[in-house]
Amino acid sequence: MTEKDIASFKAWFKNYVGSFRFPDEKDRKNIALKEEHTYNVCRNIVLIAKGSSLTGAKLLLAESIGLFHDVGRFEQYRKYRTFRDSVSVNHAAFGAAILDEEKLLENLPEEEQDIILSSVKFHNALAMPALQGSDARLFLKLIRDADKLDIWRVFVEYYESPEEDRASAAGLGLPDSPEYSDEVLACVFEKRIAPLSILRTLNDFKITQLSWVYDLNFDESFRLLREREYFEKILASLPESDDIARASYLLRDYLEQRLRNKCPV
Repeated sequence: MTEKDIASFKAWFKNYVGSFRFPDEKDRKNIALKEEHTYNVCRNIVLIAKGSSLTGAKLLLAESIGLFHDVGRFEQYRKYRTFRDSVSVNHAAFGAAILDEEKLLENLPEEEQDIILSSVKFHNALAMPALQGSDARLFLKLIRDADKLDIWRVFVEYYESPEEDRASAAGLGLPDSPEYSDEVLACVFEKRIAPLSILRTLNDFKITQLSWVYDLNFDESFRLLREREYFEKILASLPESDDIARASYLLRDYLEQRLRNKCPV
């Protein structure tokens, strides 16, 4: 991949997003949310990749994956007016299909095409799929970390904003009530990611987002997570209870252990 390739991809993406024009302010806000998210993920993935000593064409490849990872979100929203995959379409597989249909990657070496498409297609999988090839696994881990870091930012801002200023589709239509599910909290204690299918409230979603720390891969990802204080801000927005206090202690301890011990790629 070359600088010319990434410049072409950026120009295409800008024009593509610009084609999603809506008269309603609520719709424009939801599209803007995903556009801003994309550019932040690009910055995140470059930081993490540099922290793993990637340079040259591999760094450009990582940035292109960040640019394309959520390309399916825009058409998903146009068709369904939601970002909730369970009631619409898997946005990751949808995005990979869009890239294929647009023939955007056809001038790249076949190996780079395959890495981009598999990274886009599986970036939102609950667990890492068994991809063939060390580079394919490396770039999928990079985008999964970069994506999580900015999703945490998005929701910290969402939780701290007045309801009228929130992007309506960000909360997945979950009620903002005081309750949370024991089933979701159990995932934290078992050190596994809570699936979105069991969420019942916005507090469940917050707990699920915190459980994503168990799926981070790189030293730089953990460092950025602590530096940006996303964890503490989401924890502070949860109701006070003994169970939440226990979960908070476990999550903080896990984060600190990974920072001290460093993380295998």
